Amino acid sequence: MAALLWGPSMSAFSTARLKMVDGQVRTSDVTDIRIVDAMLEVPREAFVPENKRPLAYLDLDLDVTEGGSARRFLIKPMVTAKMLQAAEIKATDTVLVVGCATGYAAALVAKLAGQVTATETDPALAAKAKEVLAQLGLGSVTVRTADPAEGVRTARPTMSSSSMARPRSCRTGFTVSLRTAAGWSGVFAMTQPQRATIVIRSHGVLGNRVLFDAAAPVLPGMERRPAFVF
Repeated sequence: MAALLWGPSMSAFSTARLKMVDGQVRTSDVTDIRIVDAMLEVPREAFVPENKRPLAYLDLDLDVTEGGSARRFLIKPMVTAKMLQAAEIKATDTVLVVGCATGYAAALVAKLAGQVTATETDPALAAKAKEVLAQLGLGSVTVRTADPAEGVRTARPTMSSSSMARPRSCRTGFTVSLRTAAGWSGVFAMTQPQRATIVIRSHGVLGNRVLFDAAAPVLPGMERRPAFVF
């Protein structure tokens, strides 16, 4: 099965994956060995178009769309890893991945959580995610076509493979949110400047704390709305 995905270059991709983890992830204070192991194991090149696979492990937001579909990105490996670590995903968690694109973030989360549901607006990308996740044997991930905001309305644990603009209300958009004993916690990227921020709802009360600077593409449909400012 792996040979069908990556062919004779699999060894070169494995070397690039190791360099990505050593040079981008470990050096960014990502100390959760489960995340490190997941990023070493999941083949990022399998989630990008074939003509872009040589770029799969570079430190950049990688456009994975083809044709006329709205642009979707796999965000930088370092940002992905740091958000996963901040989310503190447990093996017993059920996680919703919002705007999953081709499914890379969902695959990583599947290595950390119990059950994963991934949503994607673009049917073609959702189909690609289903195909690759099935080939990798990640049967714990369910992929469906849905609007980015739908996951937040479900009040289920949530993660996204692209960033969303900071919402007017914290209930309307997240990059990562995970369940806690008293509700949920989350991480999302804000704009001007963008920062990854953890948001926690406990007993109906929302609070947030900035974690780190994190510039990333915004999910289509979740852009910050223009507003008049004095």
